Amino acid sequence: MNLKKLFENISEKKIFGSLEKNISTIVFDSRKIIPDCVFVAVRGTQSDGHQFISDAINKGATVIVCETLPENLCADVTFIQTENSGVALGLVCAAYYGNPTQTLKVVGITGTNGKTTCATLLYDLFTGLGYKCGLVSTVENRIAGEILPSTHTTPDPLALQKLFSDMRTADCMFAFMEVSSHALDQNRVAGVQFNGAVFTNLTHDHLDYHKTFDNYLRAKRKLFDGLSKNAFAVTNNDDRNGQIMIQNTKAQRISYALKKSATYRAKILENGLSGLHLAFDGEDFHARLIGEFNAYNLLAVYATAMQLIGFQETINPKSEILRVLSSLKGAEGRFDYSFNPEKQITSIVDYAHTPDALEKTLQTILQLRRSGQRIITVTGAGGDRDPAKREIMGRIGAALSDVLILTSDNPRTENPDTIIAQMQSGVSATDEAKVLEISDRRMAIRTAVQLAQRGDIILLAGKGHEKYQDINGVKHPFDDKEVIGNEFKN
Repeated sequence: MNLKKLFENISEKKIFGSLEKNISTIVFDSRKIIPDCVFVAVRGTQSDGHQFISDAINKGATVIVCETLPENLCADVTFIQTENSGVALGLVCAAYYGNPTQTLKVVGITGTNGKTTCATLLYDLFTGLGYKCGLVSTVENRIAGEILPSTHTTPDPLALQKLFSDMRTADCMFAFMEVSSHALDQNRVAGVQFNGAVFTNLTHDHLDYHKTFDNYLRAKRKLFDGLSKNAFAVTNNDDRNGQIMIQNTKAQRISYALKKSATYRAKILENGLSGLHLAFDGEDFHARLIGEFNAYNLLAVYATAMQLIGFQETINPKSEILRVLSSLKGAEGRFDYSFNPEKQITSIVDYAHTPDALEKTLQTILQLRRSGQRIITVTGAGGDRDPAKREIMGRIGAALSDVLILTSDNPRTENPDTIIAQMQSGVSATDEAKVLEISDRRMAIRTAVQLAQRGDIILLAGKGHEKYQDINGVKHPFDDKEVIGNEFKN
């Protein structure tokens, strides 16, 4: 691609050298340099790309994008200085793939909990309505039915724009994506043109990265601050941060709620293991999903769908949307339950890895359980992540369970016993007798099955859809749903 064309949409730049050259690709990792590439020096949390400019040039990079120029400029290398090389990276990656989101209708979903479920439901809903769609999520990426592996909630800018380009090639009309606070803070979605954004909720999470809750909130709000006046912003009015998210947006404001007034409202009439029965935007509505948190997810999805296609005169969108929505299941590893008929035991696998998510999941189970049914919870907390939430999760798990087994999650480089001890420190004196500590997760799940009596409910929380356990940088195969299935067979 011609270098001049690649940078024509970046106004804040200083150019040293010629723009009349062709480039091979865009690289932001100096280990992946190939001849005639553009190397973008990005300041990250672990390293600063500016330290590798000389190395990149020696390996054949002919264009350097940076915030701070090196002392010596090579005559045959073009240097482009920008205020924020992270933003520049997103913009040039979009240009490299022909700005695919200008022809796609892209909706970003952000919040602490519910992102994966909402994005997946939107993809399944619009696919069921007959549209070709794309999905970018924690669990997997999809392009018009083709499933692709997912490594991050939000991919790096080059991989993300490649996904959008492939969606365009596949004639997708809509793309639904999770947008993490990390991605927003690191400008990974710079260059993405959003037609809409959805806010689910905001609770304690990722403070190991953001340091303060205000920083976390501001990172999430960037998605809405960047929307154009032609876009729409869907927010949860029952969340105390719902209006804060959209206070600076230029987009059309749409709200949903179960308790407060909102553009779209619902009331839970019945909540059981067979699903939800709702009074939904004036309609009687049955859904296969379970729990109050999923009532919010369904409302967010419905509100988004109505904004995207709800005002077409050629169909009755409301009835069609509700018809397809009523048949959908949630995302893998999100309140993913199964029933063992031999032992009459229900098992639930859920990604709940924050205090709020764990509390909501357990409260939902408490609402669903019958008299005499015990709740046996197996949970842990990730290593090398926000340690402040561990004590809170221990307290919640013990208070809302009949038996709590504290175990290893993804310990990464930390000692799992240390993490478990920090979770144990939050357990009240009255709940201590409920708690077991078993650092081996497989053994913890086996113990839960052995302790379970007829009618009990086992919750495996924290890992959800993940198919591995991260221990000292090695990802060992581990699937909660598979493990508990095998324990029941044995």
